[in-house]
Amino acid sequence: MAKAVLFDLDGTLTASGEGIVKSVQYALEKMGREVPDPSALTVFIGPPLVQEFMDFSGMSHEEALRALELYRERYTTVGLFENHPYQGIIELLGTLRAAGILTCVASSKPQPFVQRILDHFGMTDLFDQVVGATLDEKRTAKADVINEALVRLGMRGEKNMVTMVGDRAQDVRGARAASVGFVGVTYGYGSREELLDAGATTVVDTVDELGRVLLG
Repeated sequence: MAKAVLFDLDGTLTASGEGIVKSVQYALEKMGREVPDPSALTVFIGPPLVQEFMDFSGMSHEEALRALELYRERYTTVGLFENHPYQGIIELLGTLRAAGILTCVASSKPQPFVQRILDHFGMTDLFDQVVGATLDEKRTAKADVINEALVRLGMRGEKNMVTMVGDRAQDVRGARAASVGFVGVTYGYGSREELLDAGATTVVDTVDELGRVLLG
């Protein structure tokens, strides 16, 4: 059993897709770019957004930074709260803490936004640490977020006792780069195939199953 569990936010703790997708649509429209069907924009849920705007829409870095500004116009006022915790996740966090396991959010979303979401849903006290990306985009890679979380938890010397939980390929790759364990979840926005292709060896389909793996 791990001594510490790190949780991705979007697609792992909360179902945040609506707010993210609508805010991406807003940014693309303001930029005069094609606004595709919402189902095509789920690729924006999880990864650092500047790179995703570049990859998805062929934007230059400068254009992607502008798109990020426009995205945040809507996201910070409306999109943050088009969101809800997955059923059973709050109970699971309480059970982990009762078992003496350290809990931490490790998200590529900017930390101020992560904190507002946790506060809004009354989840802040369920975590020993909350780590997100920096607003200046200097810390966005998942491995960098995980390494910062290890520092804050005092677990850099016990990486073998830390497990990352996430729903997308970048969560798998970040955990591997930071040399921590990983459990993938399919109830979020990534598929089992995506997680396995990225190198995950343990993948679960429900919050209940996640609990059994983490506490086993």
